[in-house]
Amino acid sequence: MTTAPEHPEPVLSVRQVLALERVLAGEPEVVAGAAQLDRPVRWVHVAEAADVGVMLSGGEMVLTTGVLLAGDEDKQAEYIQSMDRAEAAAVVLGLGRAFPAPPDTMRRVAERCGLPLVVLHRPFPFAELTEEVQCRLVRRKFAAVSLSETVRTALTALITAGAPLQSLLDEVASHSACPVVVTNLAHRVLATAGERPAVDDVLRDWERIARQAGGGEGDDWIRAELGGRGERWGQIVLCGYRGDTAAGRLLADRAAEALVLHRMLGGAAHSWEEQSALGLLTDLVSGAVPARQLLPRARAAGLPVNRRTFVPLVVRDAEPAGVDRVLRMLGLAGLAAEVADGVTATLLSLPRDQDADALTAHFATRLRTESGPARTVVAAAGPRTAWDEVPAGLREAQHVADAVTDSAAALDLPAVVRLRDVHLRGLVRLLRDDPQVQSFAERELDGLLCGADQDLLNVLRTYLATGRNKSRTAQLHHVSRPALYRRLEAIQARLGVDLDDFEQAASVHIALLAHDAQQR
Repeated sequence: MTTAPEHPEPVLSVRQVLALERVLAGEPEVVAGAAQLDRPVRWVHVAEAADVGVMLSGGEMVLTTGVLLAGDEDKQAEYIQSMDRAEAAAVVLGLGRAFPAPPDTMRRVAERCGLPLVVLHRPFPFAELTEEVQCRLVRRKFAAVSLSETVRTALTALITAGAPLQSLLDEVASHSACPVVVTNLAHRVLATAGERPAVDDVLRDWERIARQAGGGEGDDWIRAELGGRGERWGQIVLCGYRGDTAAGRLLADRAAEALVLHRMLGGAAHSWEEQSALGLLTDLVSGAVPARQLLPRARAAGLPVNRRTFVPLVVRDAEPAGVDRVLRMLGLAGLAAEVADGVTATLLSLPRDQDADALTAHFATRLRTESGPARTVVAAAGPRTAWDEVPAGLREAQHVADAVTDSAAALDLPAVVRLRDVHLRGLVRLLRDDPQVQSFAERELDGLLCGADQDLLNVLRTYLATGRNKSRTAQLHHVSRPALYRRLEAIQARLGVDLDDFEQAASVHIALLAHDAQQR
């Protein structure tokens, strides 16, 4: 799953060691390898033997007075070369009787090898430095392991409780104190966590970051691969982690383990890609977050946003997977997510030089064909060229879809249903929450709103939806015409109206549309 070791060694850099107060008291001077001061120091050794290099395993800072090297330039050159071969982090030479000044031979060879060579103008007991560095490394290792176990316990508890992906990432972000990003193998952002301004700063430049090797910017961007059973499918990135690198790697590993387990257990009804699209579309529709603030998320999720025409859609009675399949089949860029049972919000992103209405109609026709016998409805708002107008467009499309009720489904709807196609029904949907409209509906239908009269209410609904066609109504309800006449007479008696009178029938029809809109 991840390539990092189970417990990465805690380290200090050469630069950090030289900044310790005890070292500063020795007046350190870097005489070679200044560009390599960020090398990690895994351990500190005091060694005077000329052949100590064969006993090193890499990452050590070697402290010496050079007493056995004085006067022999060949030994000095070989000493530095052996340190380089052993991948030592640095050599610290205490000036004194053996070397009153920095030895030129050691300096030249160290510079050529890229090995930091530091001289102390005021040497001090090396034991004090080794003790301090070793204590710091041990404390770091303990802190890293402690953090690892704390995070593992917290994430395991969340998974056991059936928490969603976002809860796991929020927990990771609380420990990392930096933005957390989950991507797929194409570096498309699937989920994020952390302080919103910091996350937005990361996402704003994500296209450039994702194109770089490794998909990140520097050593403070810590990554762990996501995958299992020999298959990789993403990564988690701690963006700009400021803590100890070893602790950050452990944190990323624990997070990756938890995310893989969460995905394998199938704790979510939707894939992470669907959850990403759902979160973005939900935030756009709700208006809780300004559209401009959501632009980095849309771009990082792979939606083209520059010089595009956006077509907001709401699709009823089509599988979200089917919507995605048709988008890929037609080569259309877009996001789709199921926002309610049988309702899929979709946002098309089309080149401005293409006919948005024609492409939308082509998409809707193909989707209805692919959906088979299902009565798929594709409701659309007008095309938008400004991103800030997308939320209003999605809400308009939602309104149109809501207005296409079951009674209207039998009508011959166009491939793409727009606001102009829902007529009076659309207007009533817009006004359904108005208290006066609600009061009007209750007053007009009062005689039929008790539970026992549901059958009469259904007959009335069909009668008005068919344009007061008695034959069609009797056929749809599987009753004889005399039986229908008796039910219509009962309805008129209950409501105190004459349904043959156009104005009274229209009033009842509007009240019924308002009632149905409120119930939905």
